[in-house]
Amino acid sequence: MSMSPDFSKRSDGVEIMDDLTCTGEVVEQTLVELEIINKWLGGNTVTLSGFNRLLSPKFGKQSTVLKIADLGCGGGDMLKLLAAYFRKKGVKADFTGIDANPTIIEFAKKKSKSFPEINYQTQNILSPDFQSAQYDIACATLFFHHFTTEQLREIFILLKRQTTIGVVVNDLHRHWLAYYSIKFLTKFFSKSSMVKYDAPLSVLRGFSRKELIEILQKAGIKNYTLKWKWAFRWQLIIPALPFGHPLAGKGHGG
Repeated sequence: MSMSPDFSKRSDGVEIMDDLTCTGEVVEQTLVELEIINKWLGGNTVTLSGFNRLLSPKFGKQSTVLKIADLGCGGGDMLKLLAAYFRKKGVKADFTGIDANPTIIEFAKKKSKSFPEINYQTQNILSPDFQSAQYDIACATLFFHHFTTEQLREIFILLKRQTTIGVVVNDLHRHWLAYYSIKFLTKFFSKSSMVKYDAPLSVLRGFSRKELIEILQKAGIKNYTLKWKWAFRWQLIIPALPFGHPLAGKGHGG
């Protein structure tokens, strides 16, 4: 990364986490720290509130079991939060965590033993095996910034076909304040070299509102909500059913 990053466009820099063969203590330390960062900066609530907006209260009264996929699930933190949330709401669901790094999947399995409704798969979402799967809801938290604009166009097209209820995305807003804040925080408080390098780069790989809208337009997606959330997050909800439909959540386009 240069000393003066360019915030006008997405970075194509490669994060250490993008190396799917990455193993060892640094990976586990990174996953532990990411859980803490997301908890204390309020990032997890962006995904949880997205589910709350997408799902109608009627779903909690149905006998069917929802199939939910967490793409780029990391250490399983979001899946455990979702599973606990769904238990509280009385909504039956089976959760699948998907990550292409087998070391990360093994870590997540160890941390999720008290949640039998969660299973994990070592899988690349660009692979035909994943793209043939069907889910009610797919979510992605701090994952889509790892992909190029063209890859995301294809991913959104596929997810629209793969989900019966919709998609919830929680990702980064590229902004100078977010970049320098996370750079400062990780420099002084992180013990992970991966976090110190990847966290600021993740912000540079994040999105402007205009960029996300253009990706959605290229994917032919018109029905969505896109909202800015603290701290420097985008909450994107793509319902399979139009907002206002009896089985859909409440919301508005654009």
